[in-house]
Amino acid sequence: MAGSSQVDLTHHLSTETRLRKPNPMKAIWRLTRRKADMISLANGDPHFTLYPIRKLEFEVASVEDGVLDPVSSWRGAGASAPSQSFTTTTHSGTLPLKAAMQYSAGAGLPDTQRVVTDLTNFYHSPPDHVVTLTLGNGDGVSKCFRLLGEPGDHFLTDEFSFSSLTNAPLSHGINWVPVKIDNGGLVPEELERILSNWNEEQQGRRPHVLYTVPCGQNPTGCTLSVERRRKIYALAQRFDFIIIEDDPYYYLQYDADGNEGETFKFMPSFLSIDVDGRVMRVDSLSKVMAPGMRLGWITSSALFHDHLVTLVDSSTHHPHAFGQVFLTEMLSSSGWNISGFDRWVRSLRKEYQRRRDYFLRTFYQEVSRTGLASANAPEAGMFVWMKVHIDKHPRYRSDVQHTNGSKAKTNVEELMEELFERILDGGVVVMPASIFVAPSDLNKFDSDDPIQDRLNFLRLTFAGQEETMQPALARLAQVLKEFFADTK
Repeated sequence: MAGSSQVDLTHHLSTETRLRKPNPMKAIWRLTRRKADMISLANGDPHFTLYPIRKLEFEVASVEDGVLDPVSSWRGAGASAPSQSFTTTTHSGTLPLKAAMQYSAGAGLPDTQRVVTDLTNFYHSPPDHVVTLTLGNGDGVSKCFRLLGEPGDHFLTDEFSFSSLTNAPLSHGINWVPVKIDNGGLVPEELERILSNWNEEQQGRRPHVLYTVPCGQNPTGCTLSVERRRKIYALAQRFDFIIIEDDPYYYLQYDADGNEGETFKFMPSFLSIDVDGRVMRVDSLSKVMAPGMRLGWITSSALFHDHLVTLVDSSTHHPHAFGQVFLTEMLSSSGWNISGFDRWVRSLRKEYQRRRDYFLRTFYQEVSRTGLASANAPEAGMFVWMKVHIDKHPRYRSDVQHTNGSKAKTNVEELMEELFERILDGGVVVMPASIFVAPSDLNKFDSDDPIQDRLNFLRLTFAGQEETMQPALARLAQVLKEFFADTK
């Protein structure tokens, strides 16, 4: 790690984090590396000769130079698709099972940390950061919340966000402050407005954490431009907040015409511009390998890394060895190596872009032509954020007076609930915007433009089977026509 130029951010640590003590047994475990010939009578590790496993062999898609499009070859050729294999045994391999299957420390196995650090440096070149392995994005983000969040704190997030993660800190007493987004993602001017007008005497401590998904945001599919990222980072420095950059769709970025191929440049991350150590980036293999792997990593300052390790050592402990062995072998010279991984994800993003384009062509033919809904092409990710032109519905009202305390001025919420049920009855499953609303006291924020009046969106995915896209969108179009014709 290079000499640190980072600022002191210890005041962002939660009381829980400050009070947590290092696991003393793990501290002693680290001392076993003091000498090469150290003999341990300390740990209760079963002896490696008693492991009922002596070899792991992985067969994966070939990314060798002769394979022009690894993903297409892997999908199209079936059992005859070109493949590569890498093996680890008790005593051999980049990460032998003798070492891999033992207990380790919270940061993960050193060999796995090394290859993940190399991978992070390849794509982001962070100036001064350390990697901590996790059990996937959900685990990583939740640990960041615990590391930073104090009961009564307010965190910032996109007004529509992935509900599984925005729900995570609620039981710890964290409150959410939603920030408006548009087709380009989180709006920096809205973020600045919230922070500039924050009254700590009335509202409590000013928000000191921003949680965001910058590429292919879930659910809206929007992607922050480089300009917006730089503006947001400048606001983080000005108002002293931490950015949790949750980026599972980073490798699924799309170009304008689909022809850039190997020359395509991935969007610079928040991590790549972080000079203060105020970005905690969360990565995952779920979208580029398989979601069931449950393996990822957090890249952060050494300060946050040390506290994350202490948290892991007294909670979930290190990630599973099988995933760490796979990742280490895959990214080593015996597997794909980083250059091969890069070929795979570039091929994968082209495949998803092809699926996206097919989905949108079908959407325009089946749904857009009704004039009742529209959608923009996402620049990354797996989702299309469909806008329902609910103001065209004969029962739409813009002068509603609610008696339940709601600031909503329309009946959009009620109409969209009805539409959702009709779509289900029509044989299609979609995700309504209402389930992605960041949990907050809605009457405290944006009372002049309440989010209940902007729930006329549905999240659709193009990650599924292509064969089902046309029939699903045809059904959706038919439901829309019937719903908008209903005056009762």
